[in-house]
Amino acid sequence: MNSTDQQVAETSAVTQDWLSMLRRYLGFVAVANLMWEVLHLPLYTLWNEGSLAEQAFAVLHCTGGDLLISLSALVIALALVGNHRWPREGFQRVVIITIMIGVVYTVYSERLNTLVRESWAYSEWMPVIPVFEVGLSPITQWLIIPPLAFWWSRQPLGSNTSHSRGRIDEKS
Repeated sequence: MNSTDQQVAETSAVTQDWLSMLRRYLGFVAVANLMWEVLHLPLYTLWNEGSLAEQAFAVLHCTGGDLLISLSALVIALALVGNHRWPREGFQRVVIITIMIGVVYTVYSERLNTLVRESWAYSEWMPVIPVFEVGLSPITQWLIIPPLAFWWSRQPLGSNTSHSRGRIDEKS
């Protein structure tokens, strides 16, 4: 195999890596956020005040929002600190920036929607972070789901994989 063939093969492998990883990341994020939204619904007043249809709409609407935030945060992180060999190189930097963007946006969105617009309200069961005046559950959601999604998206799909997606490169 000449050097051009090797470069084409490596480019193809890197493209397959990031595309496979993106699909698995977004799939995990969608399912995990759907479950989280259902489970933390009692922490909002909608649990007691809304109809079943309103609750179902809120869960689906918020899950869709979570998916868009996750994708947007990842794309911004890739634009800021990623490179053409991601996820083989720079994986940790992208993960950290993605999570930071997600947490910052979540604080902003929760404050905007609970304090300014009053689009939703916390029930007495929602622990609130005093400094930010936002619920603990949405912040915890961002500190748990994306790291797990990134970890899961790097796991080998089967025994016939040619490389380990589970390891983090030294150049990260």
